[in-house]
This record gives sequence, C-alpha cells and structure tokens, in this order.
Amino acid sequence: MTRFAEAAGRLAGVAGWLLGWRPDEFWRATPAELAAVLRAARSEEEPDGGVDGGELARLMGAMPD
Repeated sequence: MTRFAEAAGRLAGVAGWLLGWRPDEFWRATPAELAAVLRAARSEEEPDGGVDGGELARLMGAMPD
C-alpha cells in the first residue's frame, strides 16, 4: 500500500469516526474543507490575517484588471 493510500485511509477513518462522514462525503470534500472541519472539531482558532480594507485598496490600485 502506498503512503498516500495509507494516509487517505487514516483520514477517511477519522472523518467517519469524528465527523460522521460516509466515504462518499470524505472523497467529495476538498483538502481545505477537511482541514477547516478538523480545526473546528479540535476548537482551533483560525489564524489572524487576511487582507484588510487598506491593503485591498492598495492591491486593487496596483492591479486594476
């Protein structure tokens, strides 16, 4: 069994056990969706960051298209 298959199997098991996901729900989820749900399940806060209004305006001015 490859490393990917082993890791995917473990993640599918965690998703089924912790989240109640069926296999088709696991395989339809994106890695970002799975990570977000697992962070929420572990009560981890999202890191502060992103773009504030001033930075967005600067970026829009620099790249108007």
